[in-house]
Amino acid sequence: MITKFTASESVEISVPKHPIPIQHYLRQPQRLVKTLADNTRIQQLSAEVFRLKMRPLSFMSLSIQPTVDMRVWADTSGTIYLRSLGCEILGFEYINERFDLNLKGYLSPIELNSGTYLQGKAELEVLVDIPQPFSLTPKSILEATGNALLKSVLLTIKQRLLHHLLSDYHHWCNQTTKDLETDHHSTDSSGVVQAL
Repeated sequence: MITKFTASESVEISVPKHPIPIQHYLRQPQRLVKTLADNTRIQQLSAEVFRLKMRPLSFMSLSIQPTVDMRVWADTSGTIYLRSLGCEILGFEYINERFDLNLKGYLSPIELNSGTYLQGKAELEVLVDIPQPFSLTPKSILEATGNALLKSVLLTIKQRLLHHLLSDYHHWCNQTTKDLETDHHSTDSSGVVQAL
């Protein structure tokens, strides 16, 4: 029995003022990915493609751990997009062959008179052929359980984003400013030497 589960979650973050606008930070998708999940569960496959090993999910006494490949990229305005490319369930061949996960999302910087905000939305959809005896459960109960599970996944991602993105942006601003000052001083001192 093919069953579809869906969930979506929106986010809005007020961005404190920093010397470097957040649009510059957002053009480095790998930094955003590292705010979404623990470093030990992320593998960078290419400049824009990442493999995320999700935490184990419990569904109707089944425990599955999806591994999702996703593309994360930014456009020139600093909006970041996320799309899943593929998914694998290790150790559960039956489910793996009958499981399809689609994740898509975006995060955009919005400039208002009151300051800069980040607005985003993520949508998660799973299609799965439920094996027996679970398929004997009424569809409405299966869907409610599955939708609640997906919602909890997105909420966890949202909480991590809220807790880690601004602190990483703050750290990145400080580091970038220091690096620029170091470059500036070394240029100045070499200029003085040449003038002598």
